[in-house]
Formats: sequence, structure tokens, C-alpha cells
Amino acid sequence: MGLLSDPTRRKSIVRVLTRLNAPICLLCYMVGMACFMGLAFEPFILRTYMSENAMGSTMVEERFQAGERAIATAREFGVEKEEAGGMPVNWLVKAMRDRGLEVYTQTFSHTLPFPDENKERFMVKGTNVYGILRAPRAPRAEALILTAQCGLEDDNNQAVGLLLVLAQYFRSQVYWAKDIIFLVNEHDLIGIQAWLEGYHHTNISGMNWSPIQGRAGSLQAALSLELSSNVVTSLDIVLEGLNGQLPNLDLMNLFYAFCHKFDVLCTIQGKLQRNDWESLSGYTHAVQTMMLMMVKQASGHPWGDHGLFLRYNVEAATIKGINSYRQYKSSVNSVGRLLEAMYRKLNNLLERLHQAYFFYLLPSLSHFVPISYYMTAFGLIAISLPLRALDLWVELSVSPATEDGVANVEQSSPLVLSVLTPLVISHLTGVALYTLPVRFQEMAVEHFPVSETEAVVLTVIAVYTAGMALPHNTHRFVSGEGTEQGWRVLKLVTMLYLAVLLGCTALLNFSLGFILALTLVPVAASITPHMPKFPTALVMVVLSPACTLLFSVFAFYELQEMPMGFQDCWLQFLSVISQGILDHTLYGSMVFPLLTLMVYPCWLVLWNILFWK
Repeated sequence: MGLLSDPTRRKSIVRVLTRLNAPICLLCYMVGMACFMGLAFEPFILRTYMSENAMGSTMVEERFQAGERAIATAREFGVEKEEAGGMPVNWLVKAMRDRGLEVYTQTFSHTLPFPDENKERFMVKGTNVYGILRAPRAPRAEALILTAQCGLEDDNNQAVGLLLVLAQYFRSQVYWAKDIIFLVNEHDLIGIQAWLEGYHHTNISGMNWSPIQGRAGSLQAALSLELSSNVVTSLDIVLEGLNGQLPNLDLMNLFYAFCHKFDVLCTIQGKLQRNDWESLSGYTHAVQTMMLMMVKQASGHPWGDHGLFLRYNVEAATIKGINSYRQYKSSVNSVGRLLEAMYRKLNNLLERLHQAYFFYLLPSLSHFVPISYYMTAFGLIAISLPLRALDLWVELSVSPATEDGVANVEQSSPLVLSVLTPLVISHLTGVALYTLPVRFQEMAVEHFPVSETEAVVLTVIAVYTAGMALPHNTHRFVSGEGTEQGWRVLKLVTMLYLAVLLGCTALLNFSLGFILALTLVPVAASITPHMPKFPTALVMVVLSPACTLLFSVFAFYELQEMPMGFQDCWLQFLSVISQGILDHTLYGSMVFPLLTLMVYPCWLVLWNILFWK
């Protein structure tokens, strides 16, 4: 503190930072990238460990042996679903009652803002069926939940069969201290959204649903089960929820521990655990796993039915059964014993999971990167913005004054107007990008031969492209041309605004903030009106938010080892745009409004600086 309070020393520090500003910013960016790549290197990261004492031991003997009955129940459920042409509500109600549960149903309906072409639905109507197993040894103040969606065709019949048999088995045990809810939902996330809103007496999506009749205690933890076959080669755990939220790390640790106990192959991001961390191939595998998690987290999309529980402070994950070409096979009995073991451990909790990390990255199931590690890499990359802002501030503070030593008041008004005009127009363009696509879809369908979904996506592209033509003409709204001091002030404001925006985004969704920082920080730090217009504009377009999204889609499929051509990647890019708008309107995802109302206008201001006159 003495170093900063001494005026002489403070001036010396500022002088060094301004004289070596560009090299320091470049060095910080490169060191930040190197730190990020080192996050997947074993000596630099931590091994996973169980933090919650109540879940530390795996010595309990699990006795679930009803795998064959689960397979038979799944077949029966599939027959009933085919005869009903959808979810067999009456059969499920009877099946749960026969197993001693309190059974209730909830109907819901919702009209999407435009058709969801990925799942071919627009007006959604469905029913959730759930049964409650009351705790025999507690005041029923807390509850656990197991869910399985009634999927299309027969893609999740085995999960429903196992859920019903587990309910029957749990009913015969006397050690439960928490209520257990067995939920079969229809229409995947929409059904979960309706049930959660009804259970917590909220309505943030505008959906129509019938009130919840039967209630249990406060929800503590939830698992969503996805099984498409009675033969399982591995179990994959899905953690990414809405807006990039993650469950407490102990929930993943619990899954990993019991997979080892029952000799079940477990994966994350569909990738098996590797032990050759010292080799180049092992390090590459860890980097791919971590980056795949970051791309999924940055999307803000809930990647399983568990994703919406996290909003209500319910620790949740999706367990997905994989049936692949691997020779190693696990039976339904093994999956049932694993779920039994996890619920028995969760049943022992005296309070919510809170002792482990909530912010982390996973290069593997056995290692994790805590927030204190990865925020260092982000901070080194983003520090270029305040450093460049400091350099501009020093340049502006030594601007020539008038003969009286006082700034010319007559020139201050045009300067302020020339700075505010591009800021206002850029943000109005962002508002148009946010509101027009859904509002004008009917008009676009009437005048052009496109569907509603295509109209929404094409309107997004049209407004986005038109916005690039507006800001560099904003000087026409100001009397006179822009001054040299004007673009410096505008860039100073923009860099401070961008630094705060990226910092807040990284705290809420690190992956999204980091990906945006990778592309926006170099542009914001280096852009000036004196640079060559065409090559610089080309670089800015490549590093724009839209191209960042396109590159992320391409990287996602490359990391999944599912390479695709440019045409397929472009179609998937258009699908991601429509899905992002649906996620925002249905579930409250923040990615679409963040990109349209804040990130895109900020990039437009930088575009305006390049074409400043």
C-alpha cells in the first residue's frame, strides 16, 4: 500500500505500464493461454475426494437383485405405451399404487413461441405421473427424487422399468429417513419444468399446469435416469445444467466411488478414464474432455432432465446408460445396486451438500480444476482490458488545454454526443436483435416461403448483419466529424464496460466468459481507426460473437470425434440459434439475452471505432 500511496512511486508504475503497455498485454494473454492449457496437466490439478463425512464410506451391502423383473416391467411398459400412442398414464398410476406409493398426476400444456423442429413439437400437452414413498423413520421434512422420462418410441423404457422396480424394492426397506419421489415425466425438460414450478409454487415460463396435489419434503438431491437398453457397457454422468450450473462435486464423487465398487465402467463426456497422465496422449485426452465440458457449459443448455433442478438449489445429475461396442458389459442388477447405494448415502445427509466445490472443471472423473485455478487463467487474459484502459486514460489526461489552462467547454458537447451516439445505436440494435425475430416471424412466413423456425433464424441473421452497417455511419448524426479524442474516449468506455461484463459472466458461467474473452479481448485491446480497414474488418468478423458460436459448434463435434463438413456445421449452427431462443423463452437461459443485449452491442462499438471518421 505504501508503494501506491507514494505519488512519486505511483507515477513511476504508471509510466512503466504505459511505456510497455502493448508487450505486457501480449505477455499476459499468452501466459493466460498457457495457464489454461496447463489446467489438464496432472501435477497442476487436484484429485477428487469426498468432502461430506456422511457419504465417506462405501461399506454398506447393497442387495438389489431384481434386474430381470425390471427388464420384464420395461417390456410391459413399452407395450402399454405403444397401445396408448404415448404415455400410458393409467397403467403407470396402477403400477405405482400396486407398489405401495402415494400416486398423483399433473397435467400441463404450453405453446412454444415457434415450432421446435429438432423434436417436432409446437403445442405441447402432457402428463407427469409421480409416486411418493413416505419415510418411516423421519418427520418427512426432506425428500430425494428419481426421475425417468417417457421418451419417444422405446428409447427410455428400461429406465422406467428400473424406476418402478426400485420403488418396490425401496418400499420393503425400513431405513429411509427422507421421502423418495419417483417421477415419470413426459416431454423431457418441459415436463420437468412444469412439475418443478408446480412443486415450488412458481410460474416463470408462463406454462399452464395443474396444481400439485401430493407433496413431500424439501428436495435435497435428484437423479435422472436414462437407459435405452438392458445391456450397459458404461455409465456416463451428465452434470451441466441450465446456464452452466453444476451440482456439488460430492454428487459426482459418490457416483465415481460406487462405480468402482461395483466394477461398472464410468465415463464423463462419453470418454473413459485414462491412467497414462504422463504421456502426450493422456494429456490430450484430458484437454479434450475438459474443453468438451466447457463448450457444453458455455451453451447454457440443460444437457439432461437434472439441469432444471439446479435452479431450485437441488443437487442433481443425469446418469446415462451407454450400450456401445465395448466387450465389457454390466447388468441391470449392477445399475440398480449403484442407484440403491447412492440413495442410501444421500439418505444419510443431515444437511444439503455444501462442503465440496460448486465451481469446477473436470478433465477426468478422478481429477478436477477448482475455481481458484481456472480464474487465474481468465484473469491473465482479461487484465489486458484495464491495462489498455489505463494507457488511454493517461493519453487523454495529457491532452492540450486552452490558453487559460481550462478545457474548451464549447468542444465538450459534440465530444459527448459523438461518444454516446454509437453506444445508444449499438444497444438499440441489440434490442432489435433480441425482440424482432420472434415478433416478426408471422410476417416473414406470409411474405417468404419459409417455416416459422426458419423465419426466426433468418431474422436473427438479417438483423445481426444489418447492425454492422449502422454504427460506422453514426458520425452523420453528429455535427462535424469525429475527433481523435472522441474515439479514444469511446474505446476507454468500451474496454471498461467489456471488462466488467466478462468478469461478471465468468463468475456465473466461467466457460462462456472465457470463450468470449479469448475472442473479444484481442480485438478490444488493439483496435484503432488507423489500422488497415479491410484486413482488420475481416479479422473482427472472424472474432465476432456469431463466428465464435460457429467455431464452438465445430469444436463440439470435433471433440466428440464426430467431424462434419461445413454444410452440416452450418445447419447445426442455425439449429443452435433456434434452440438458444427456445431455451431462453422456455427455461430462462441467459445466453441469448446476454449475447444480443450486451456482447453484440459491445462488439458493434468496437466495429464503429474501426470505421471512425
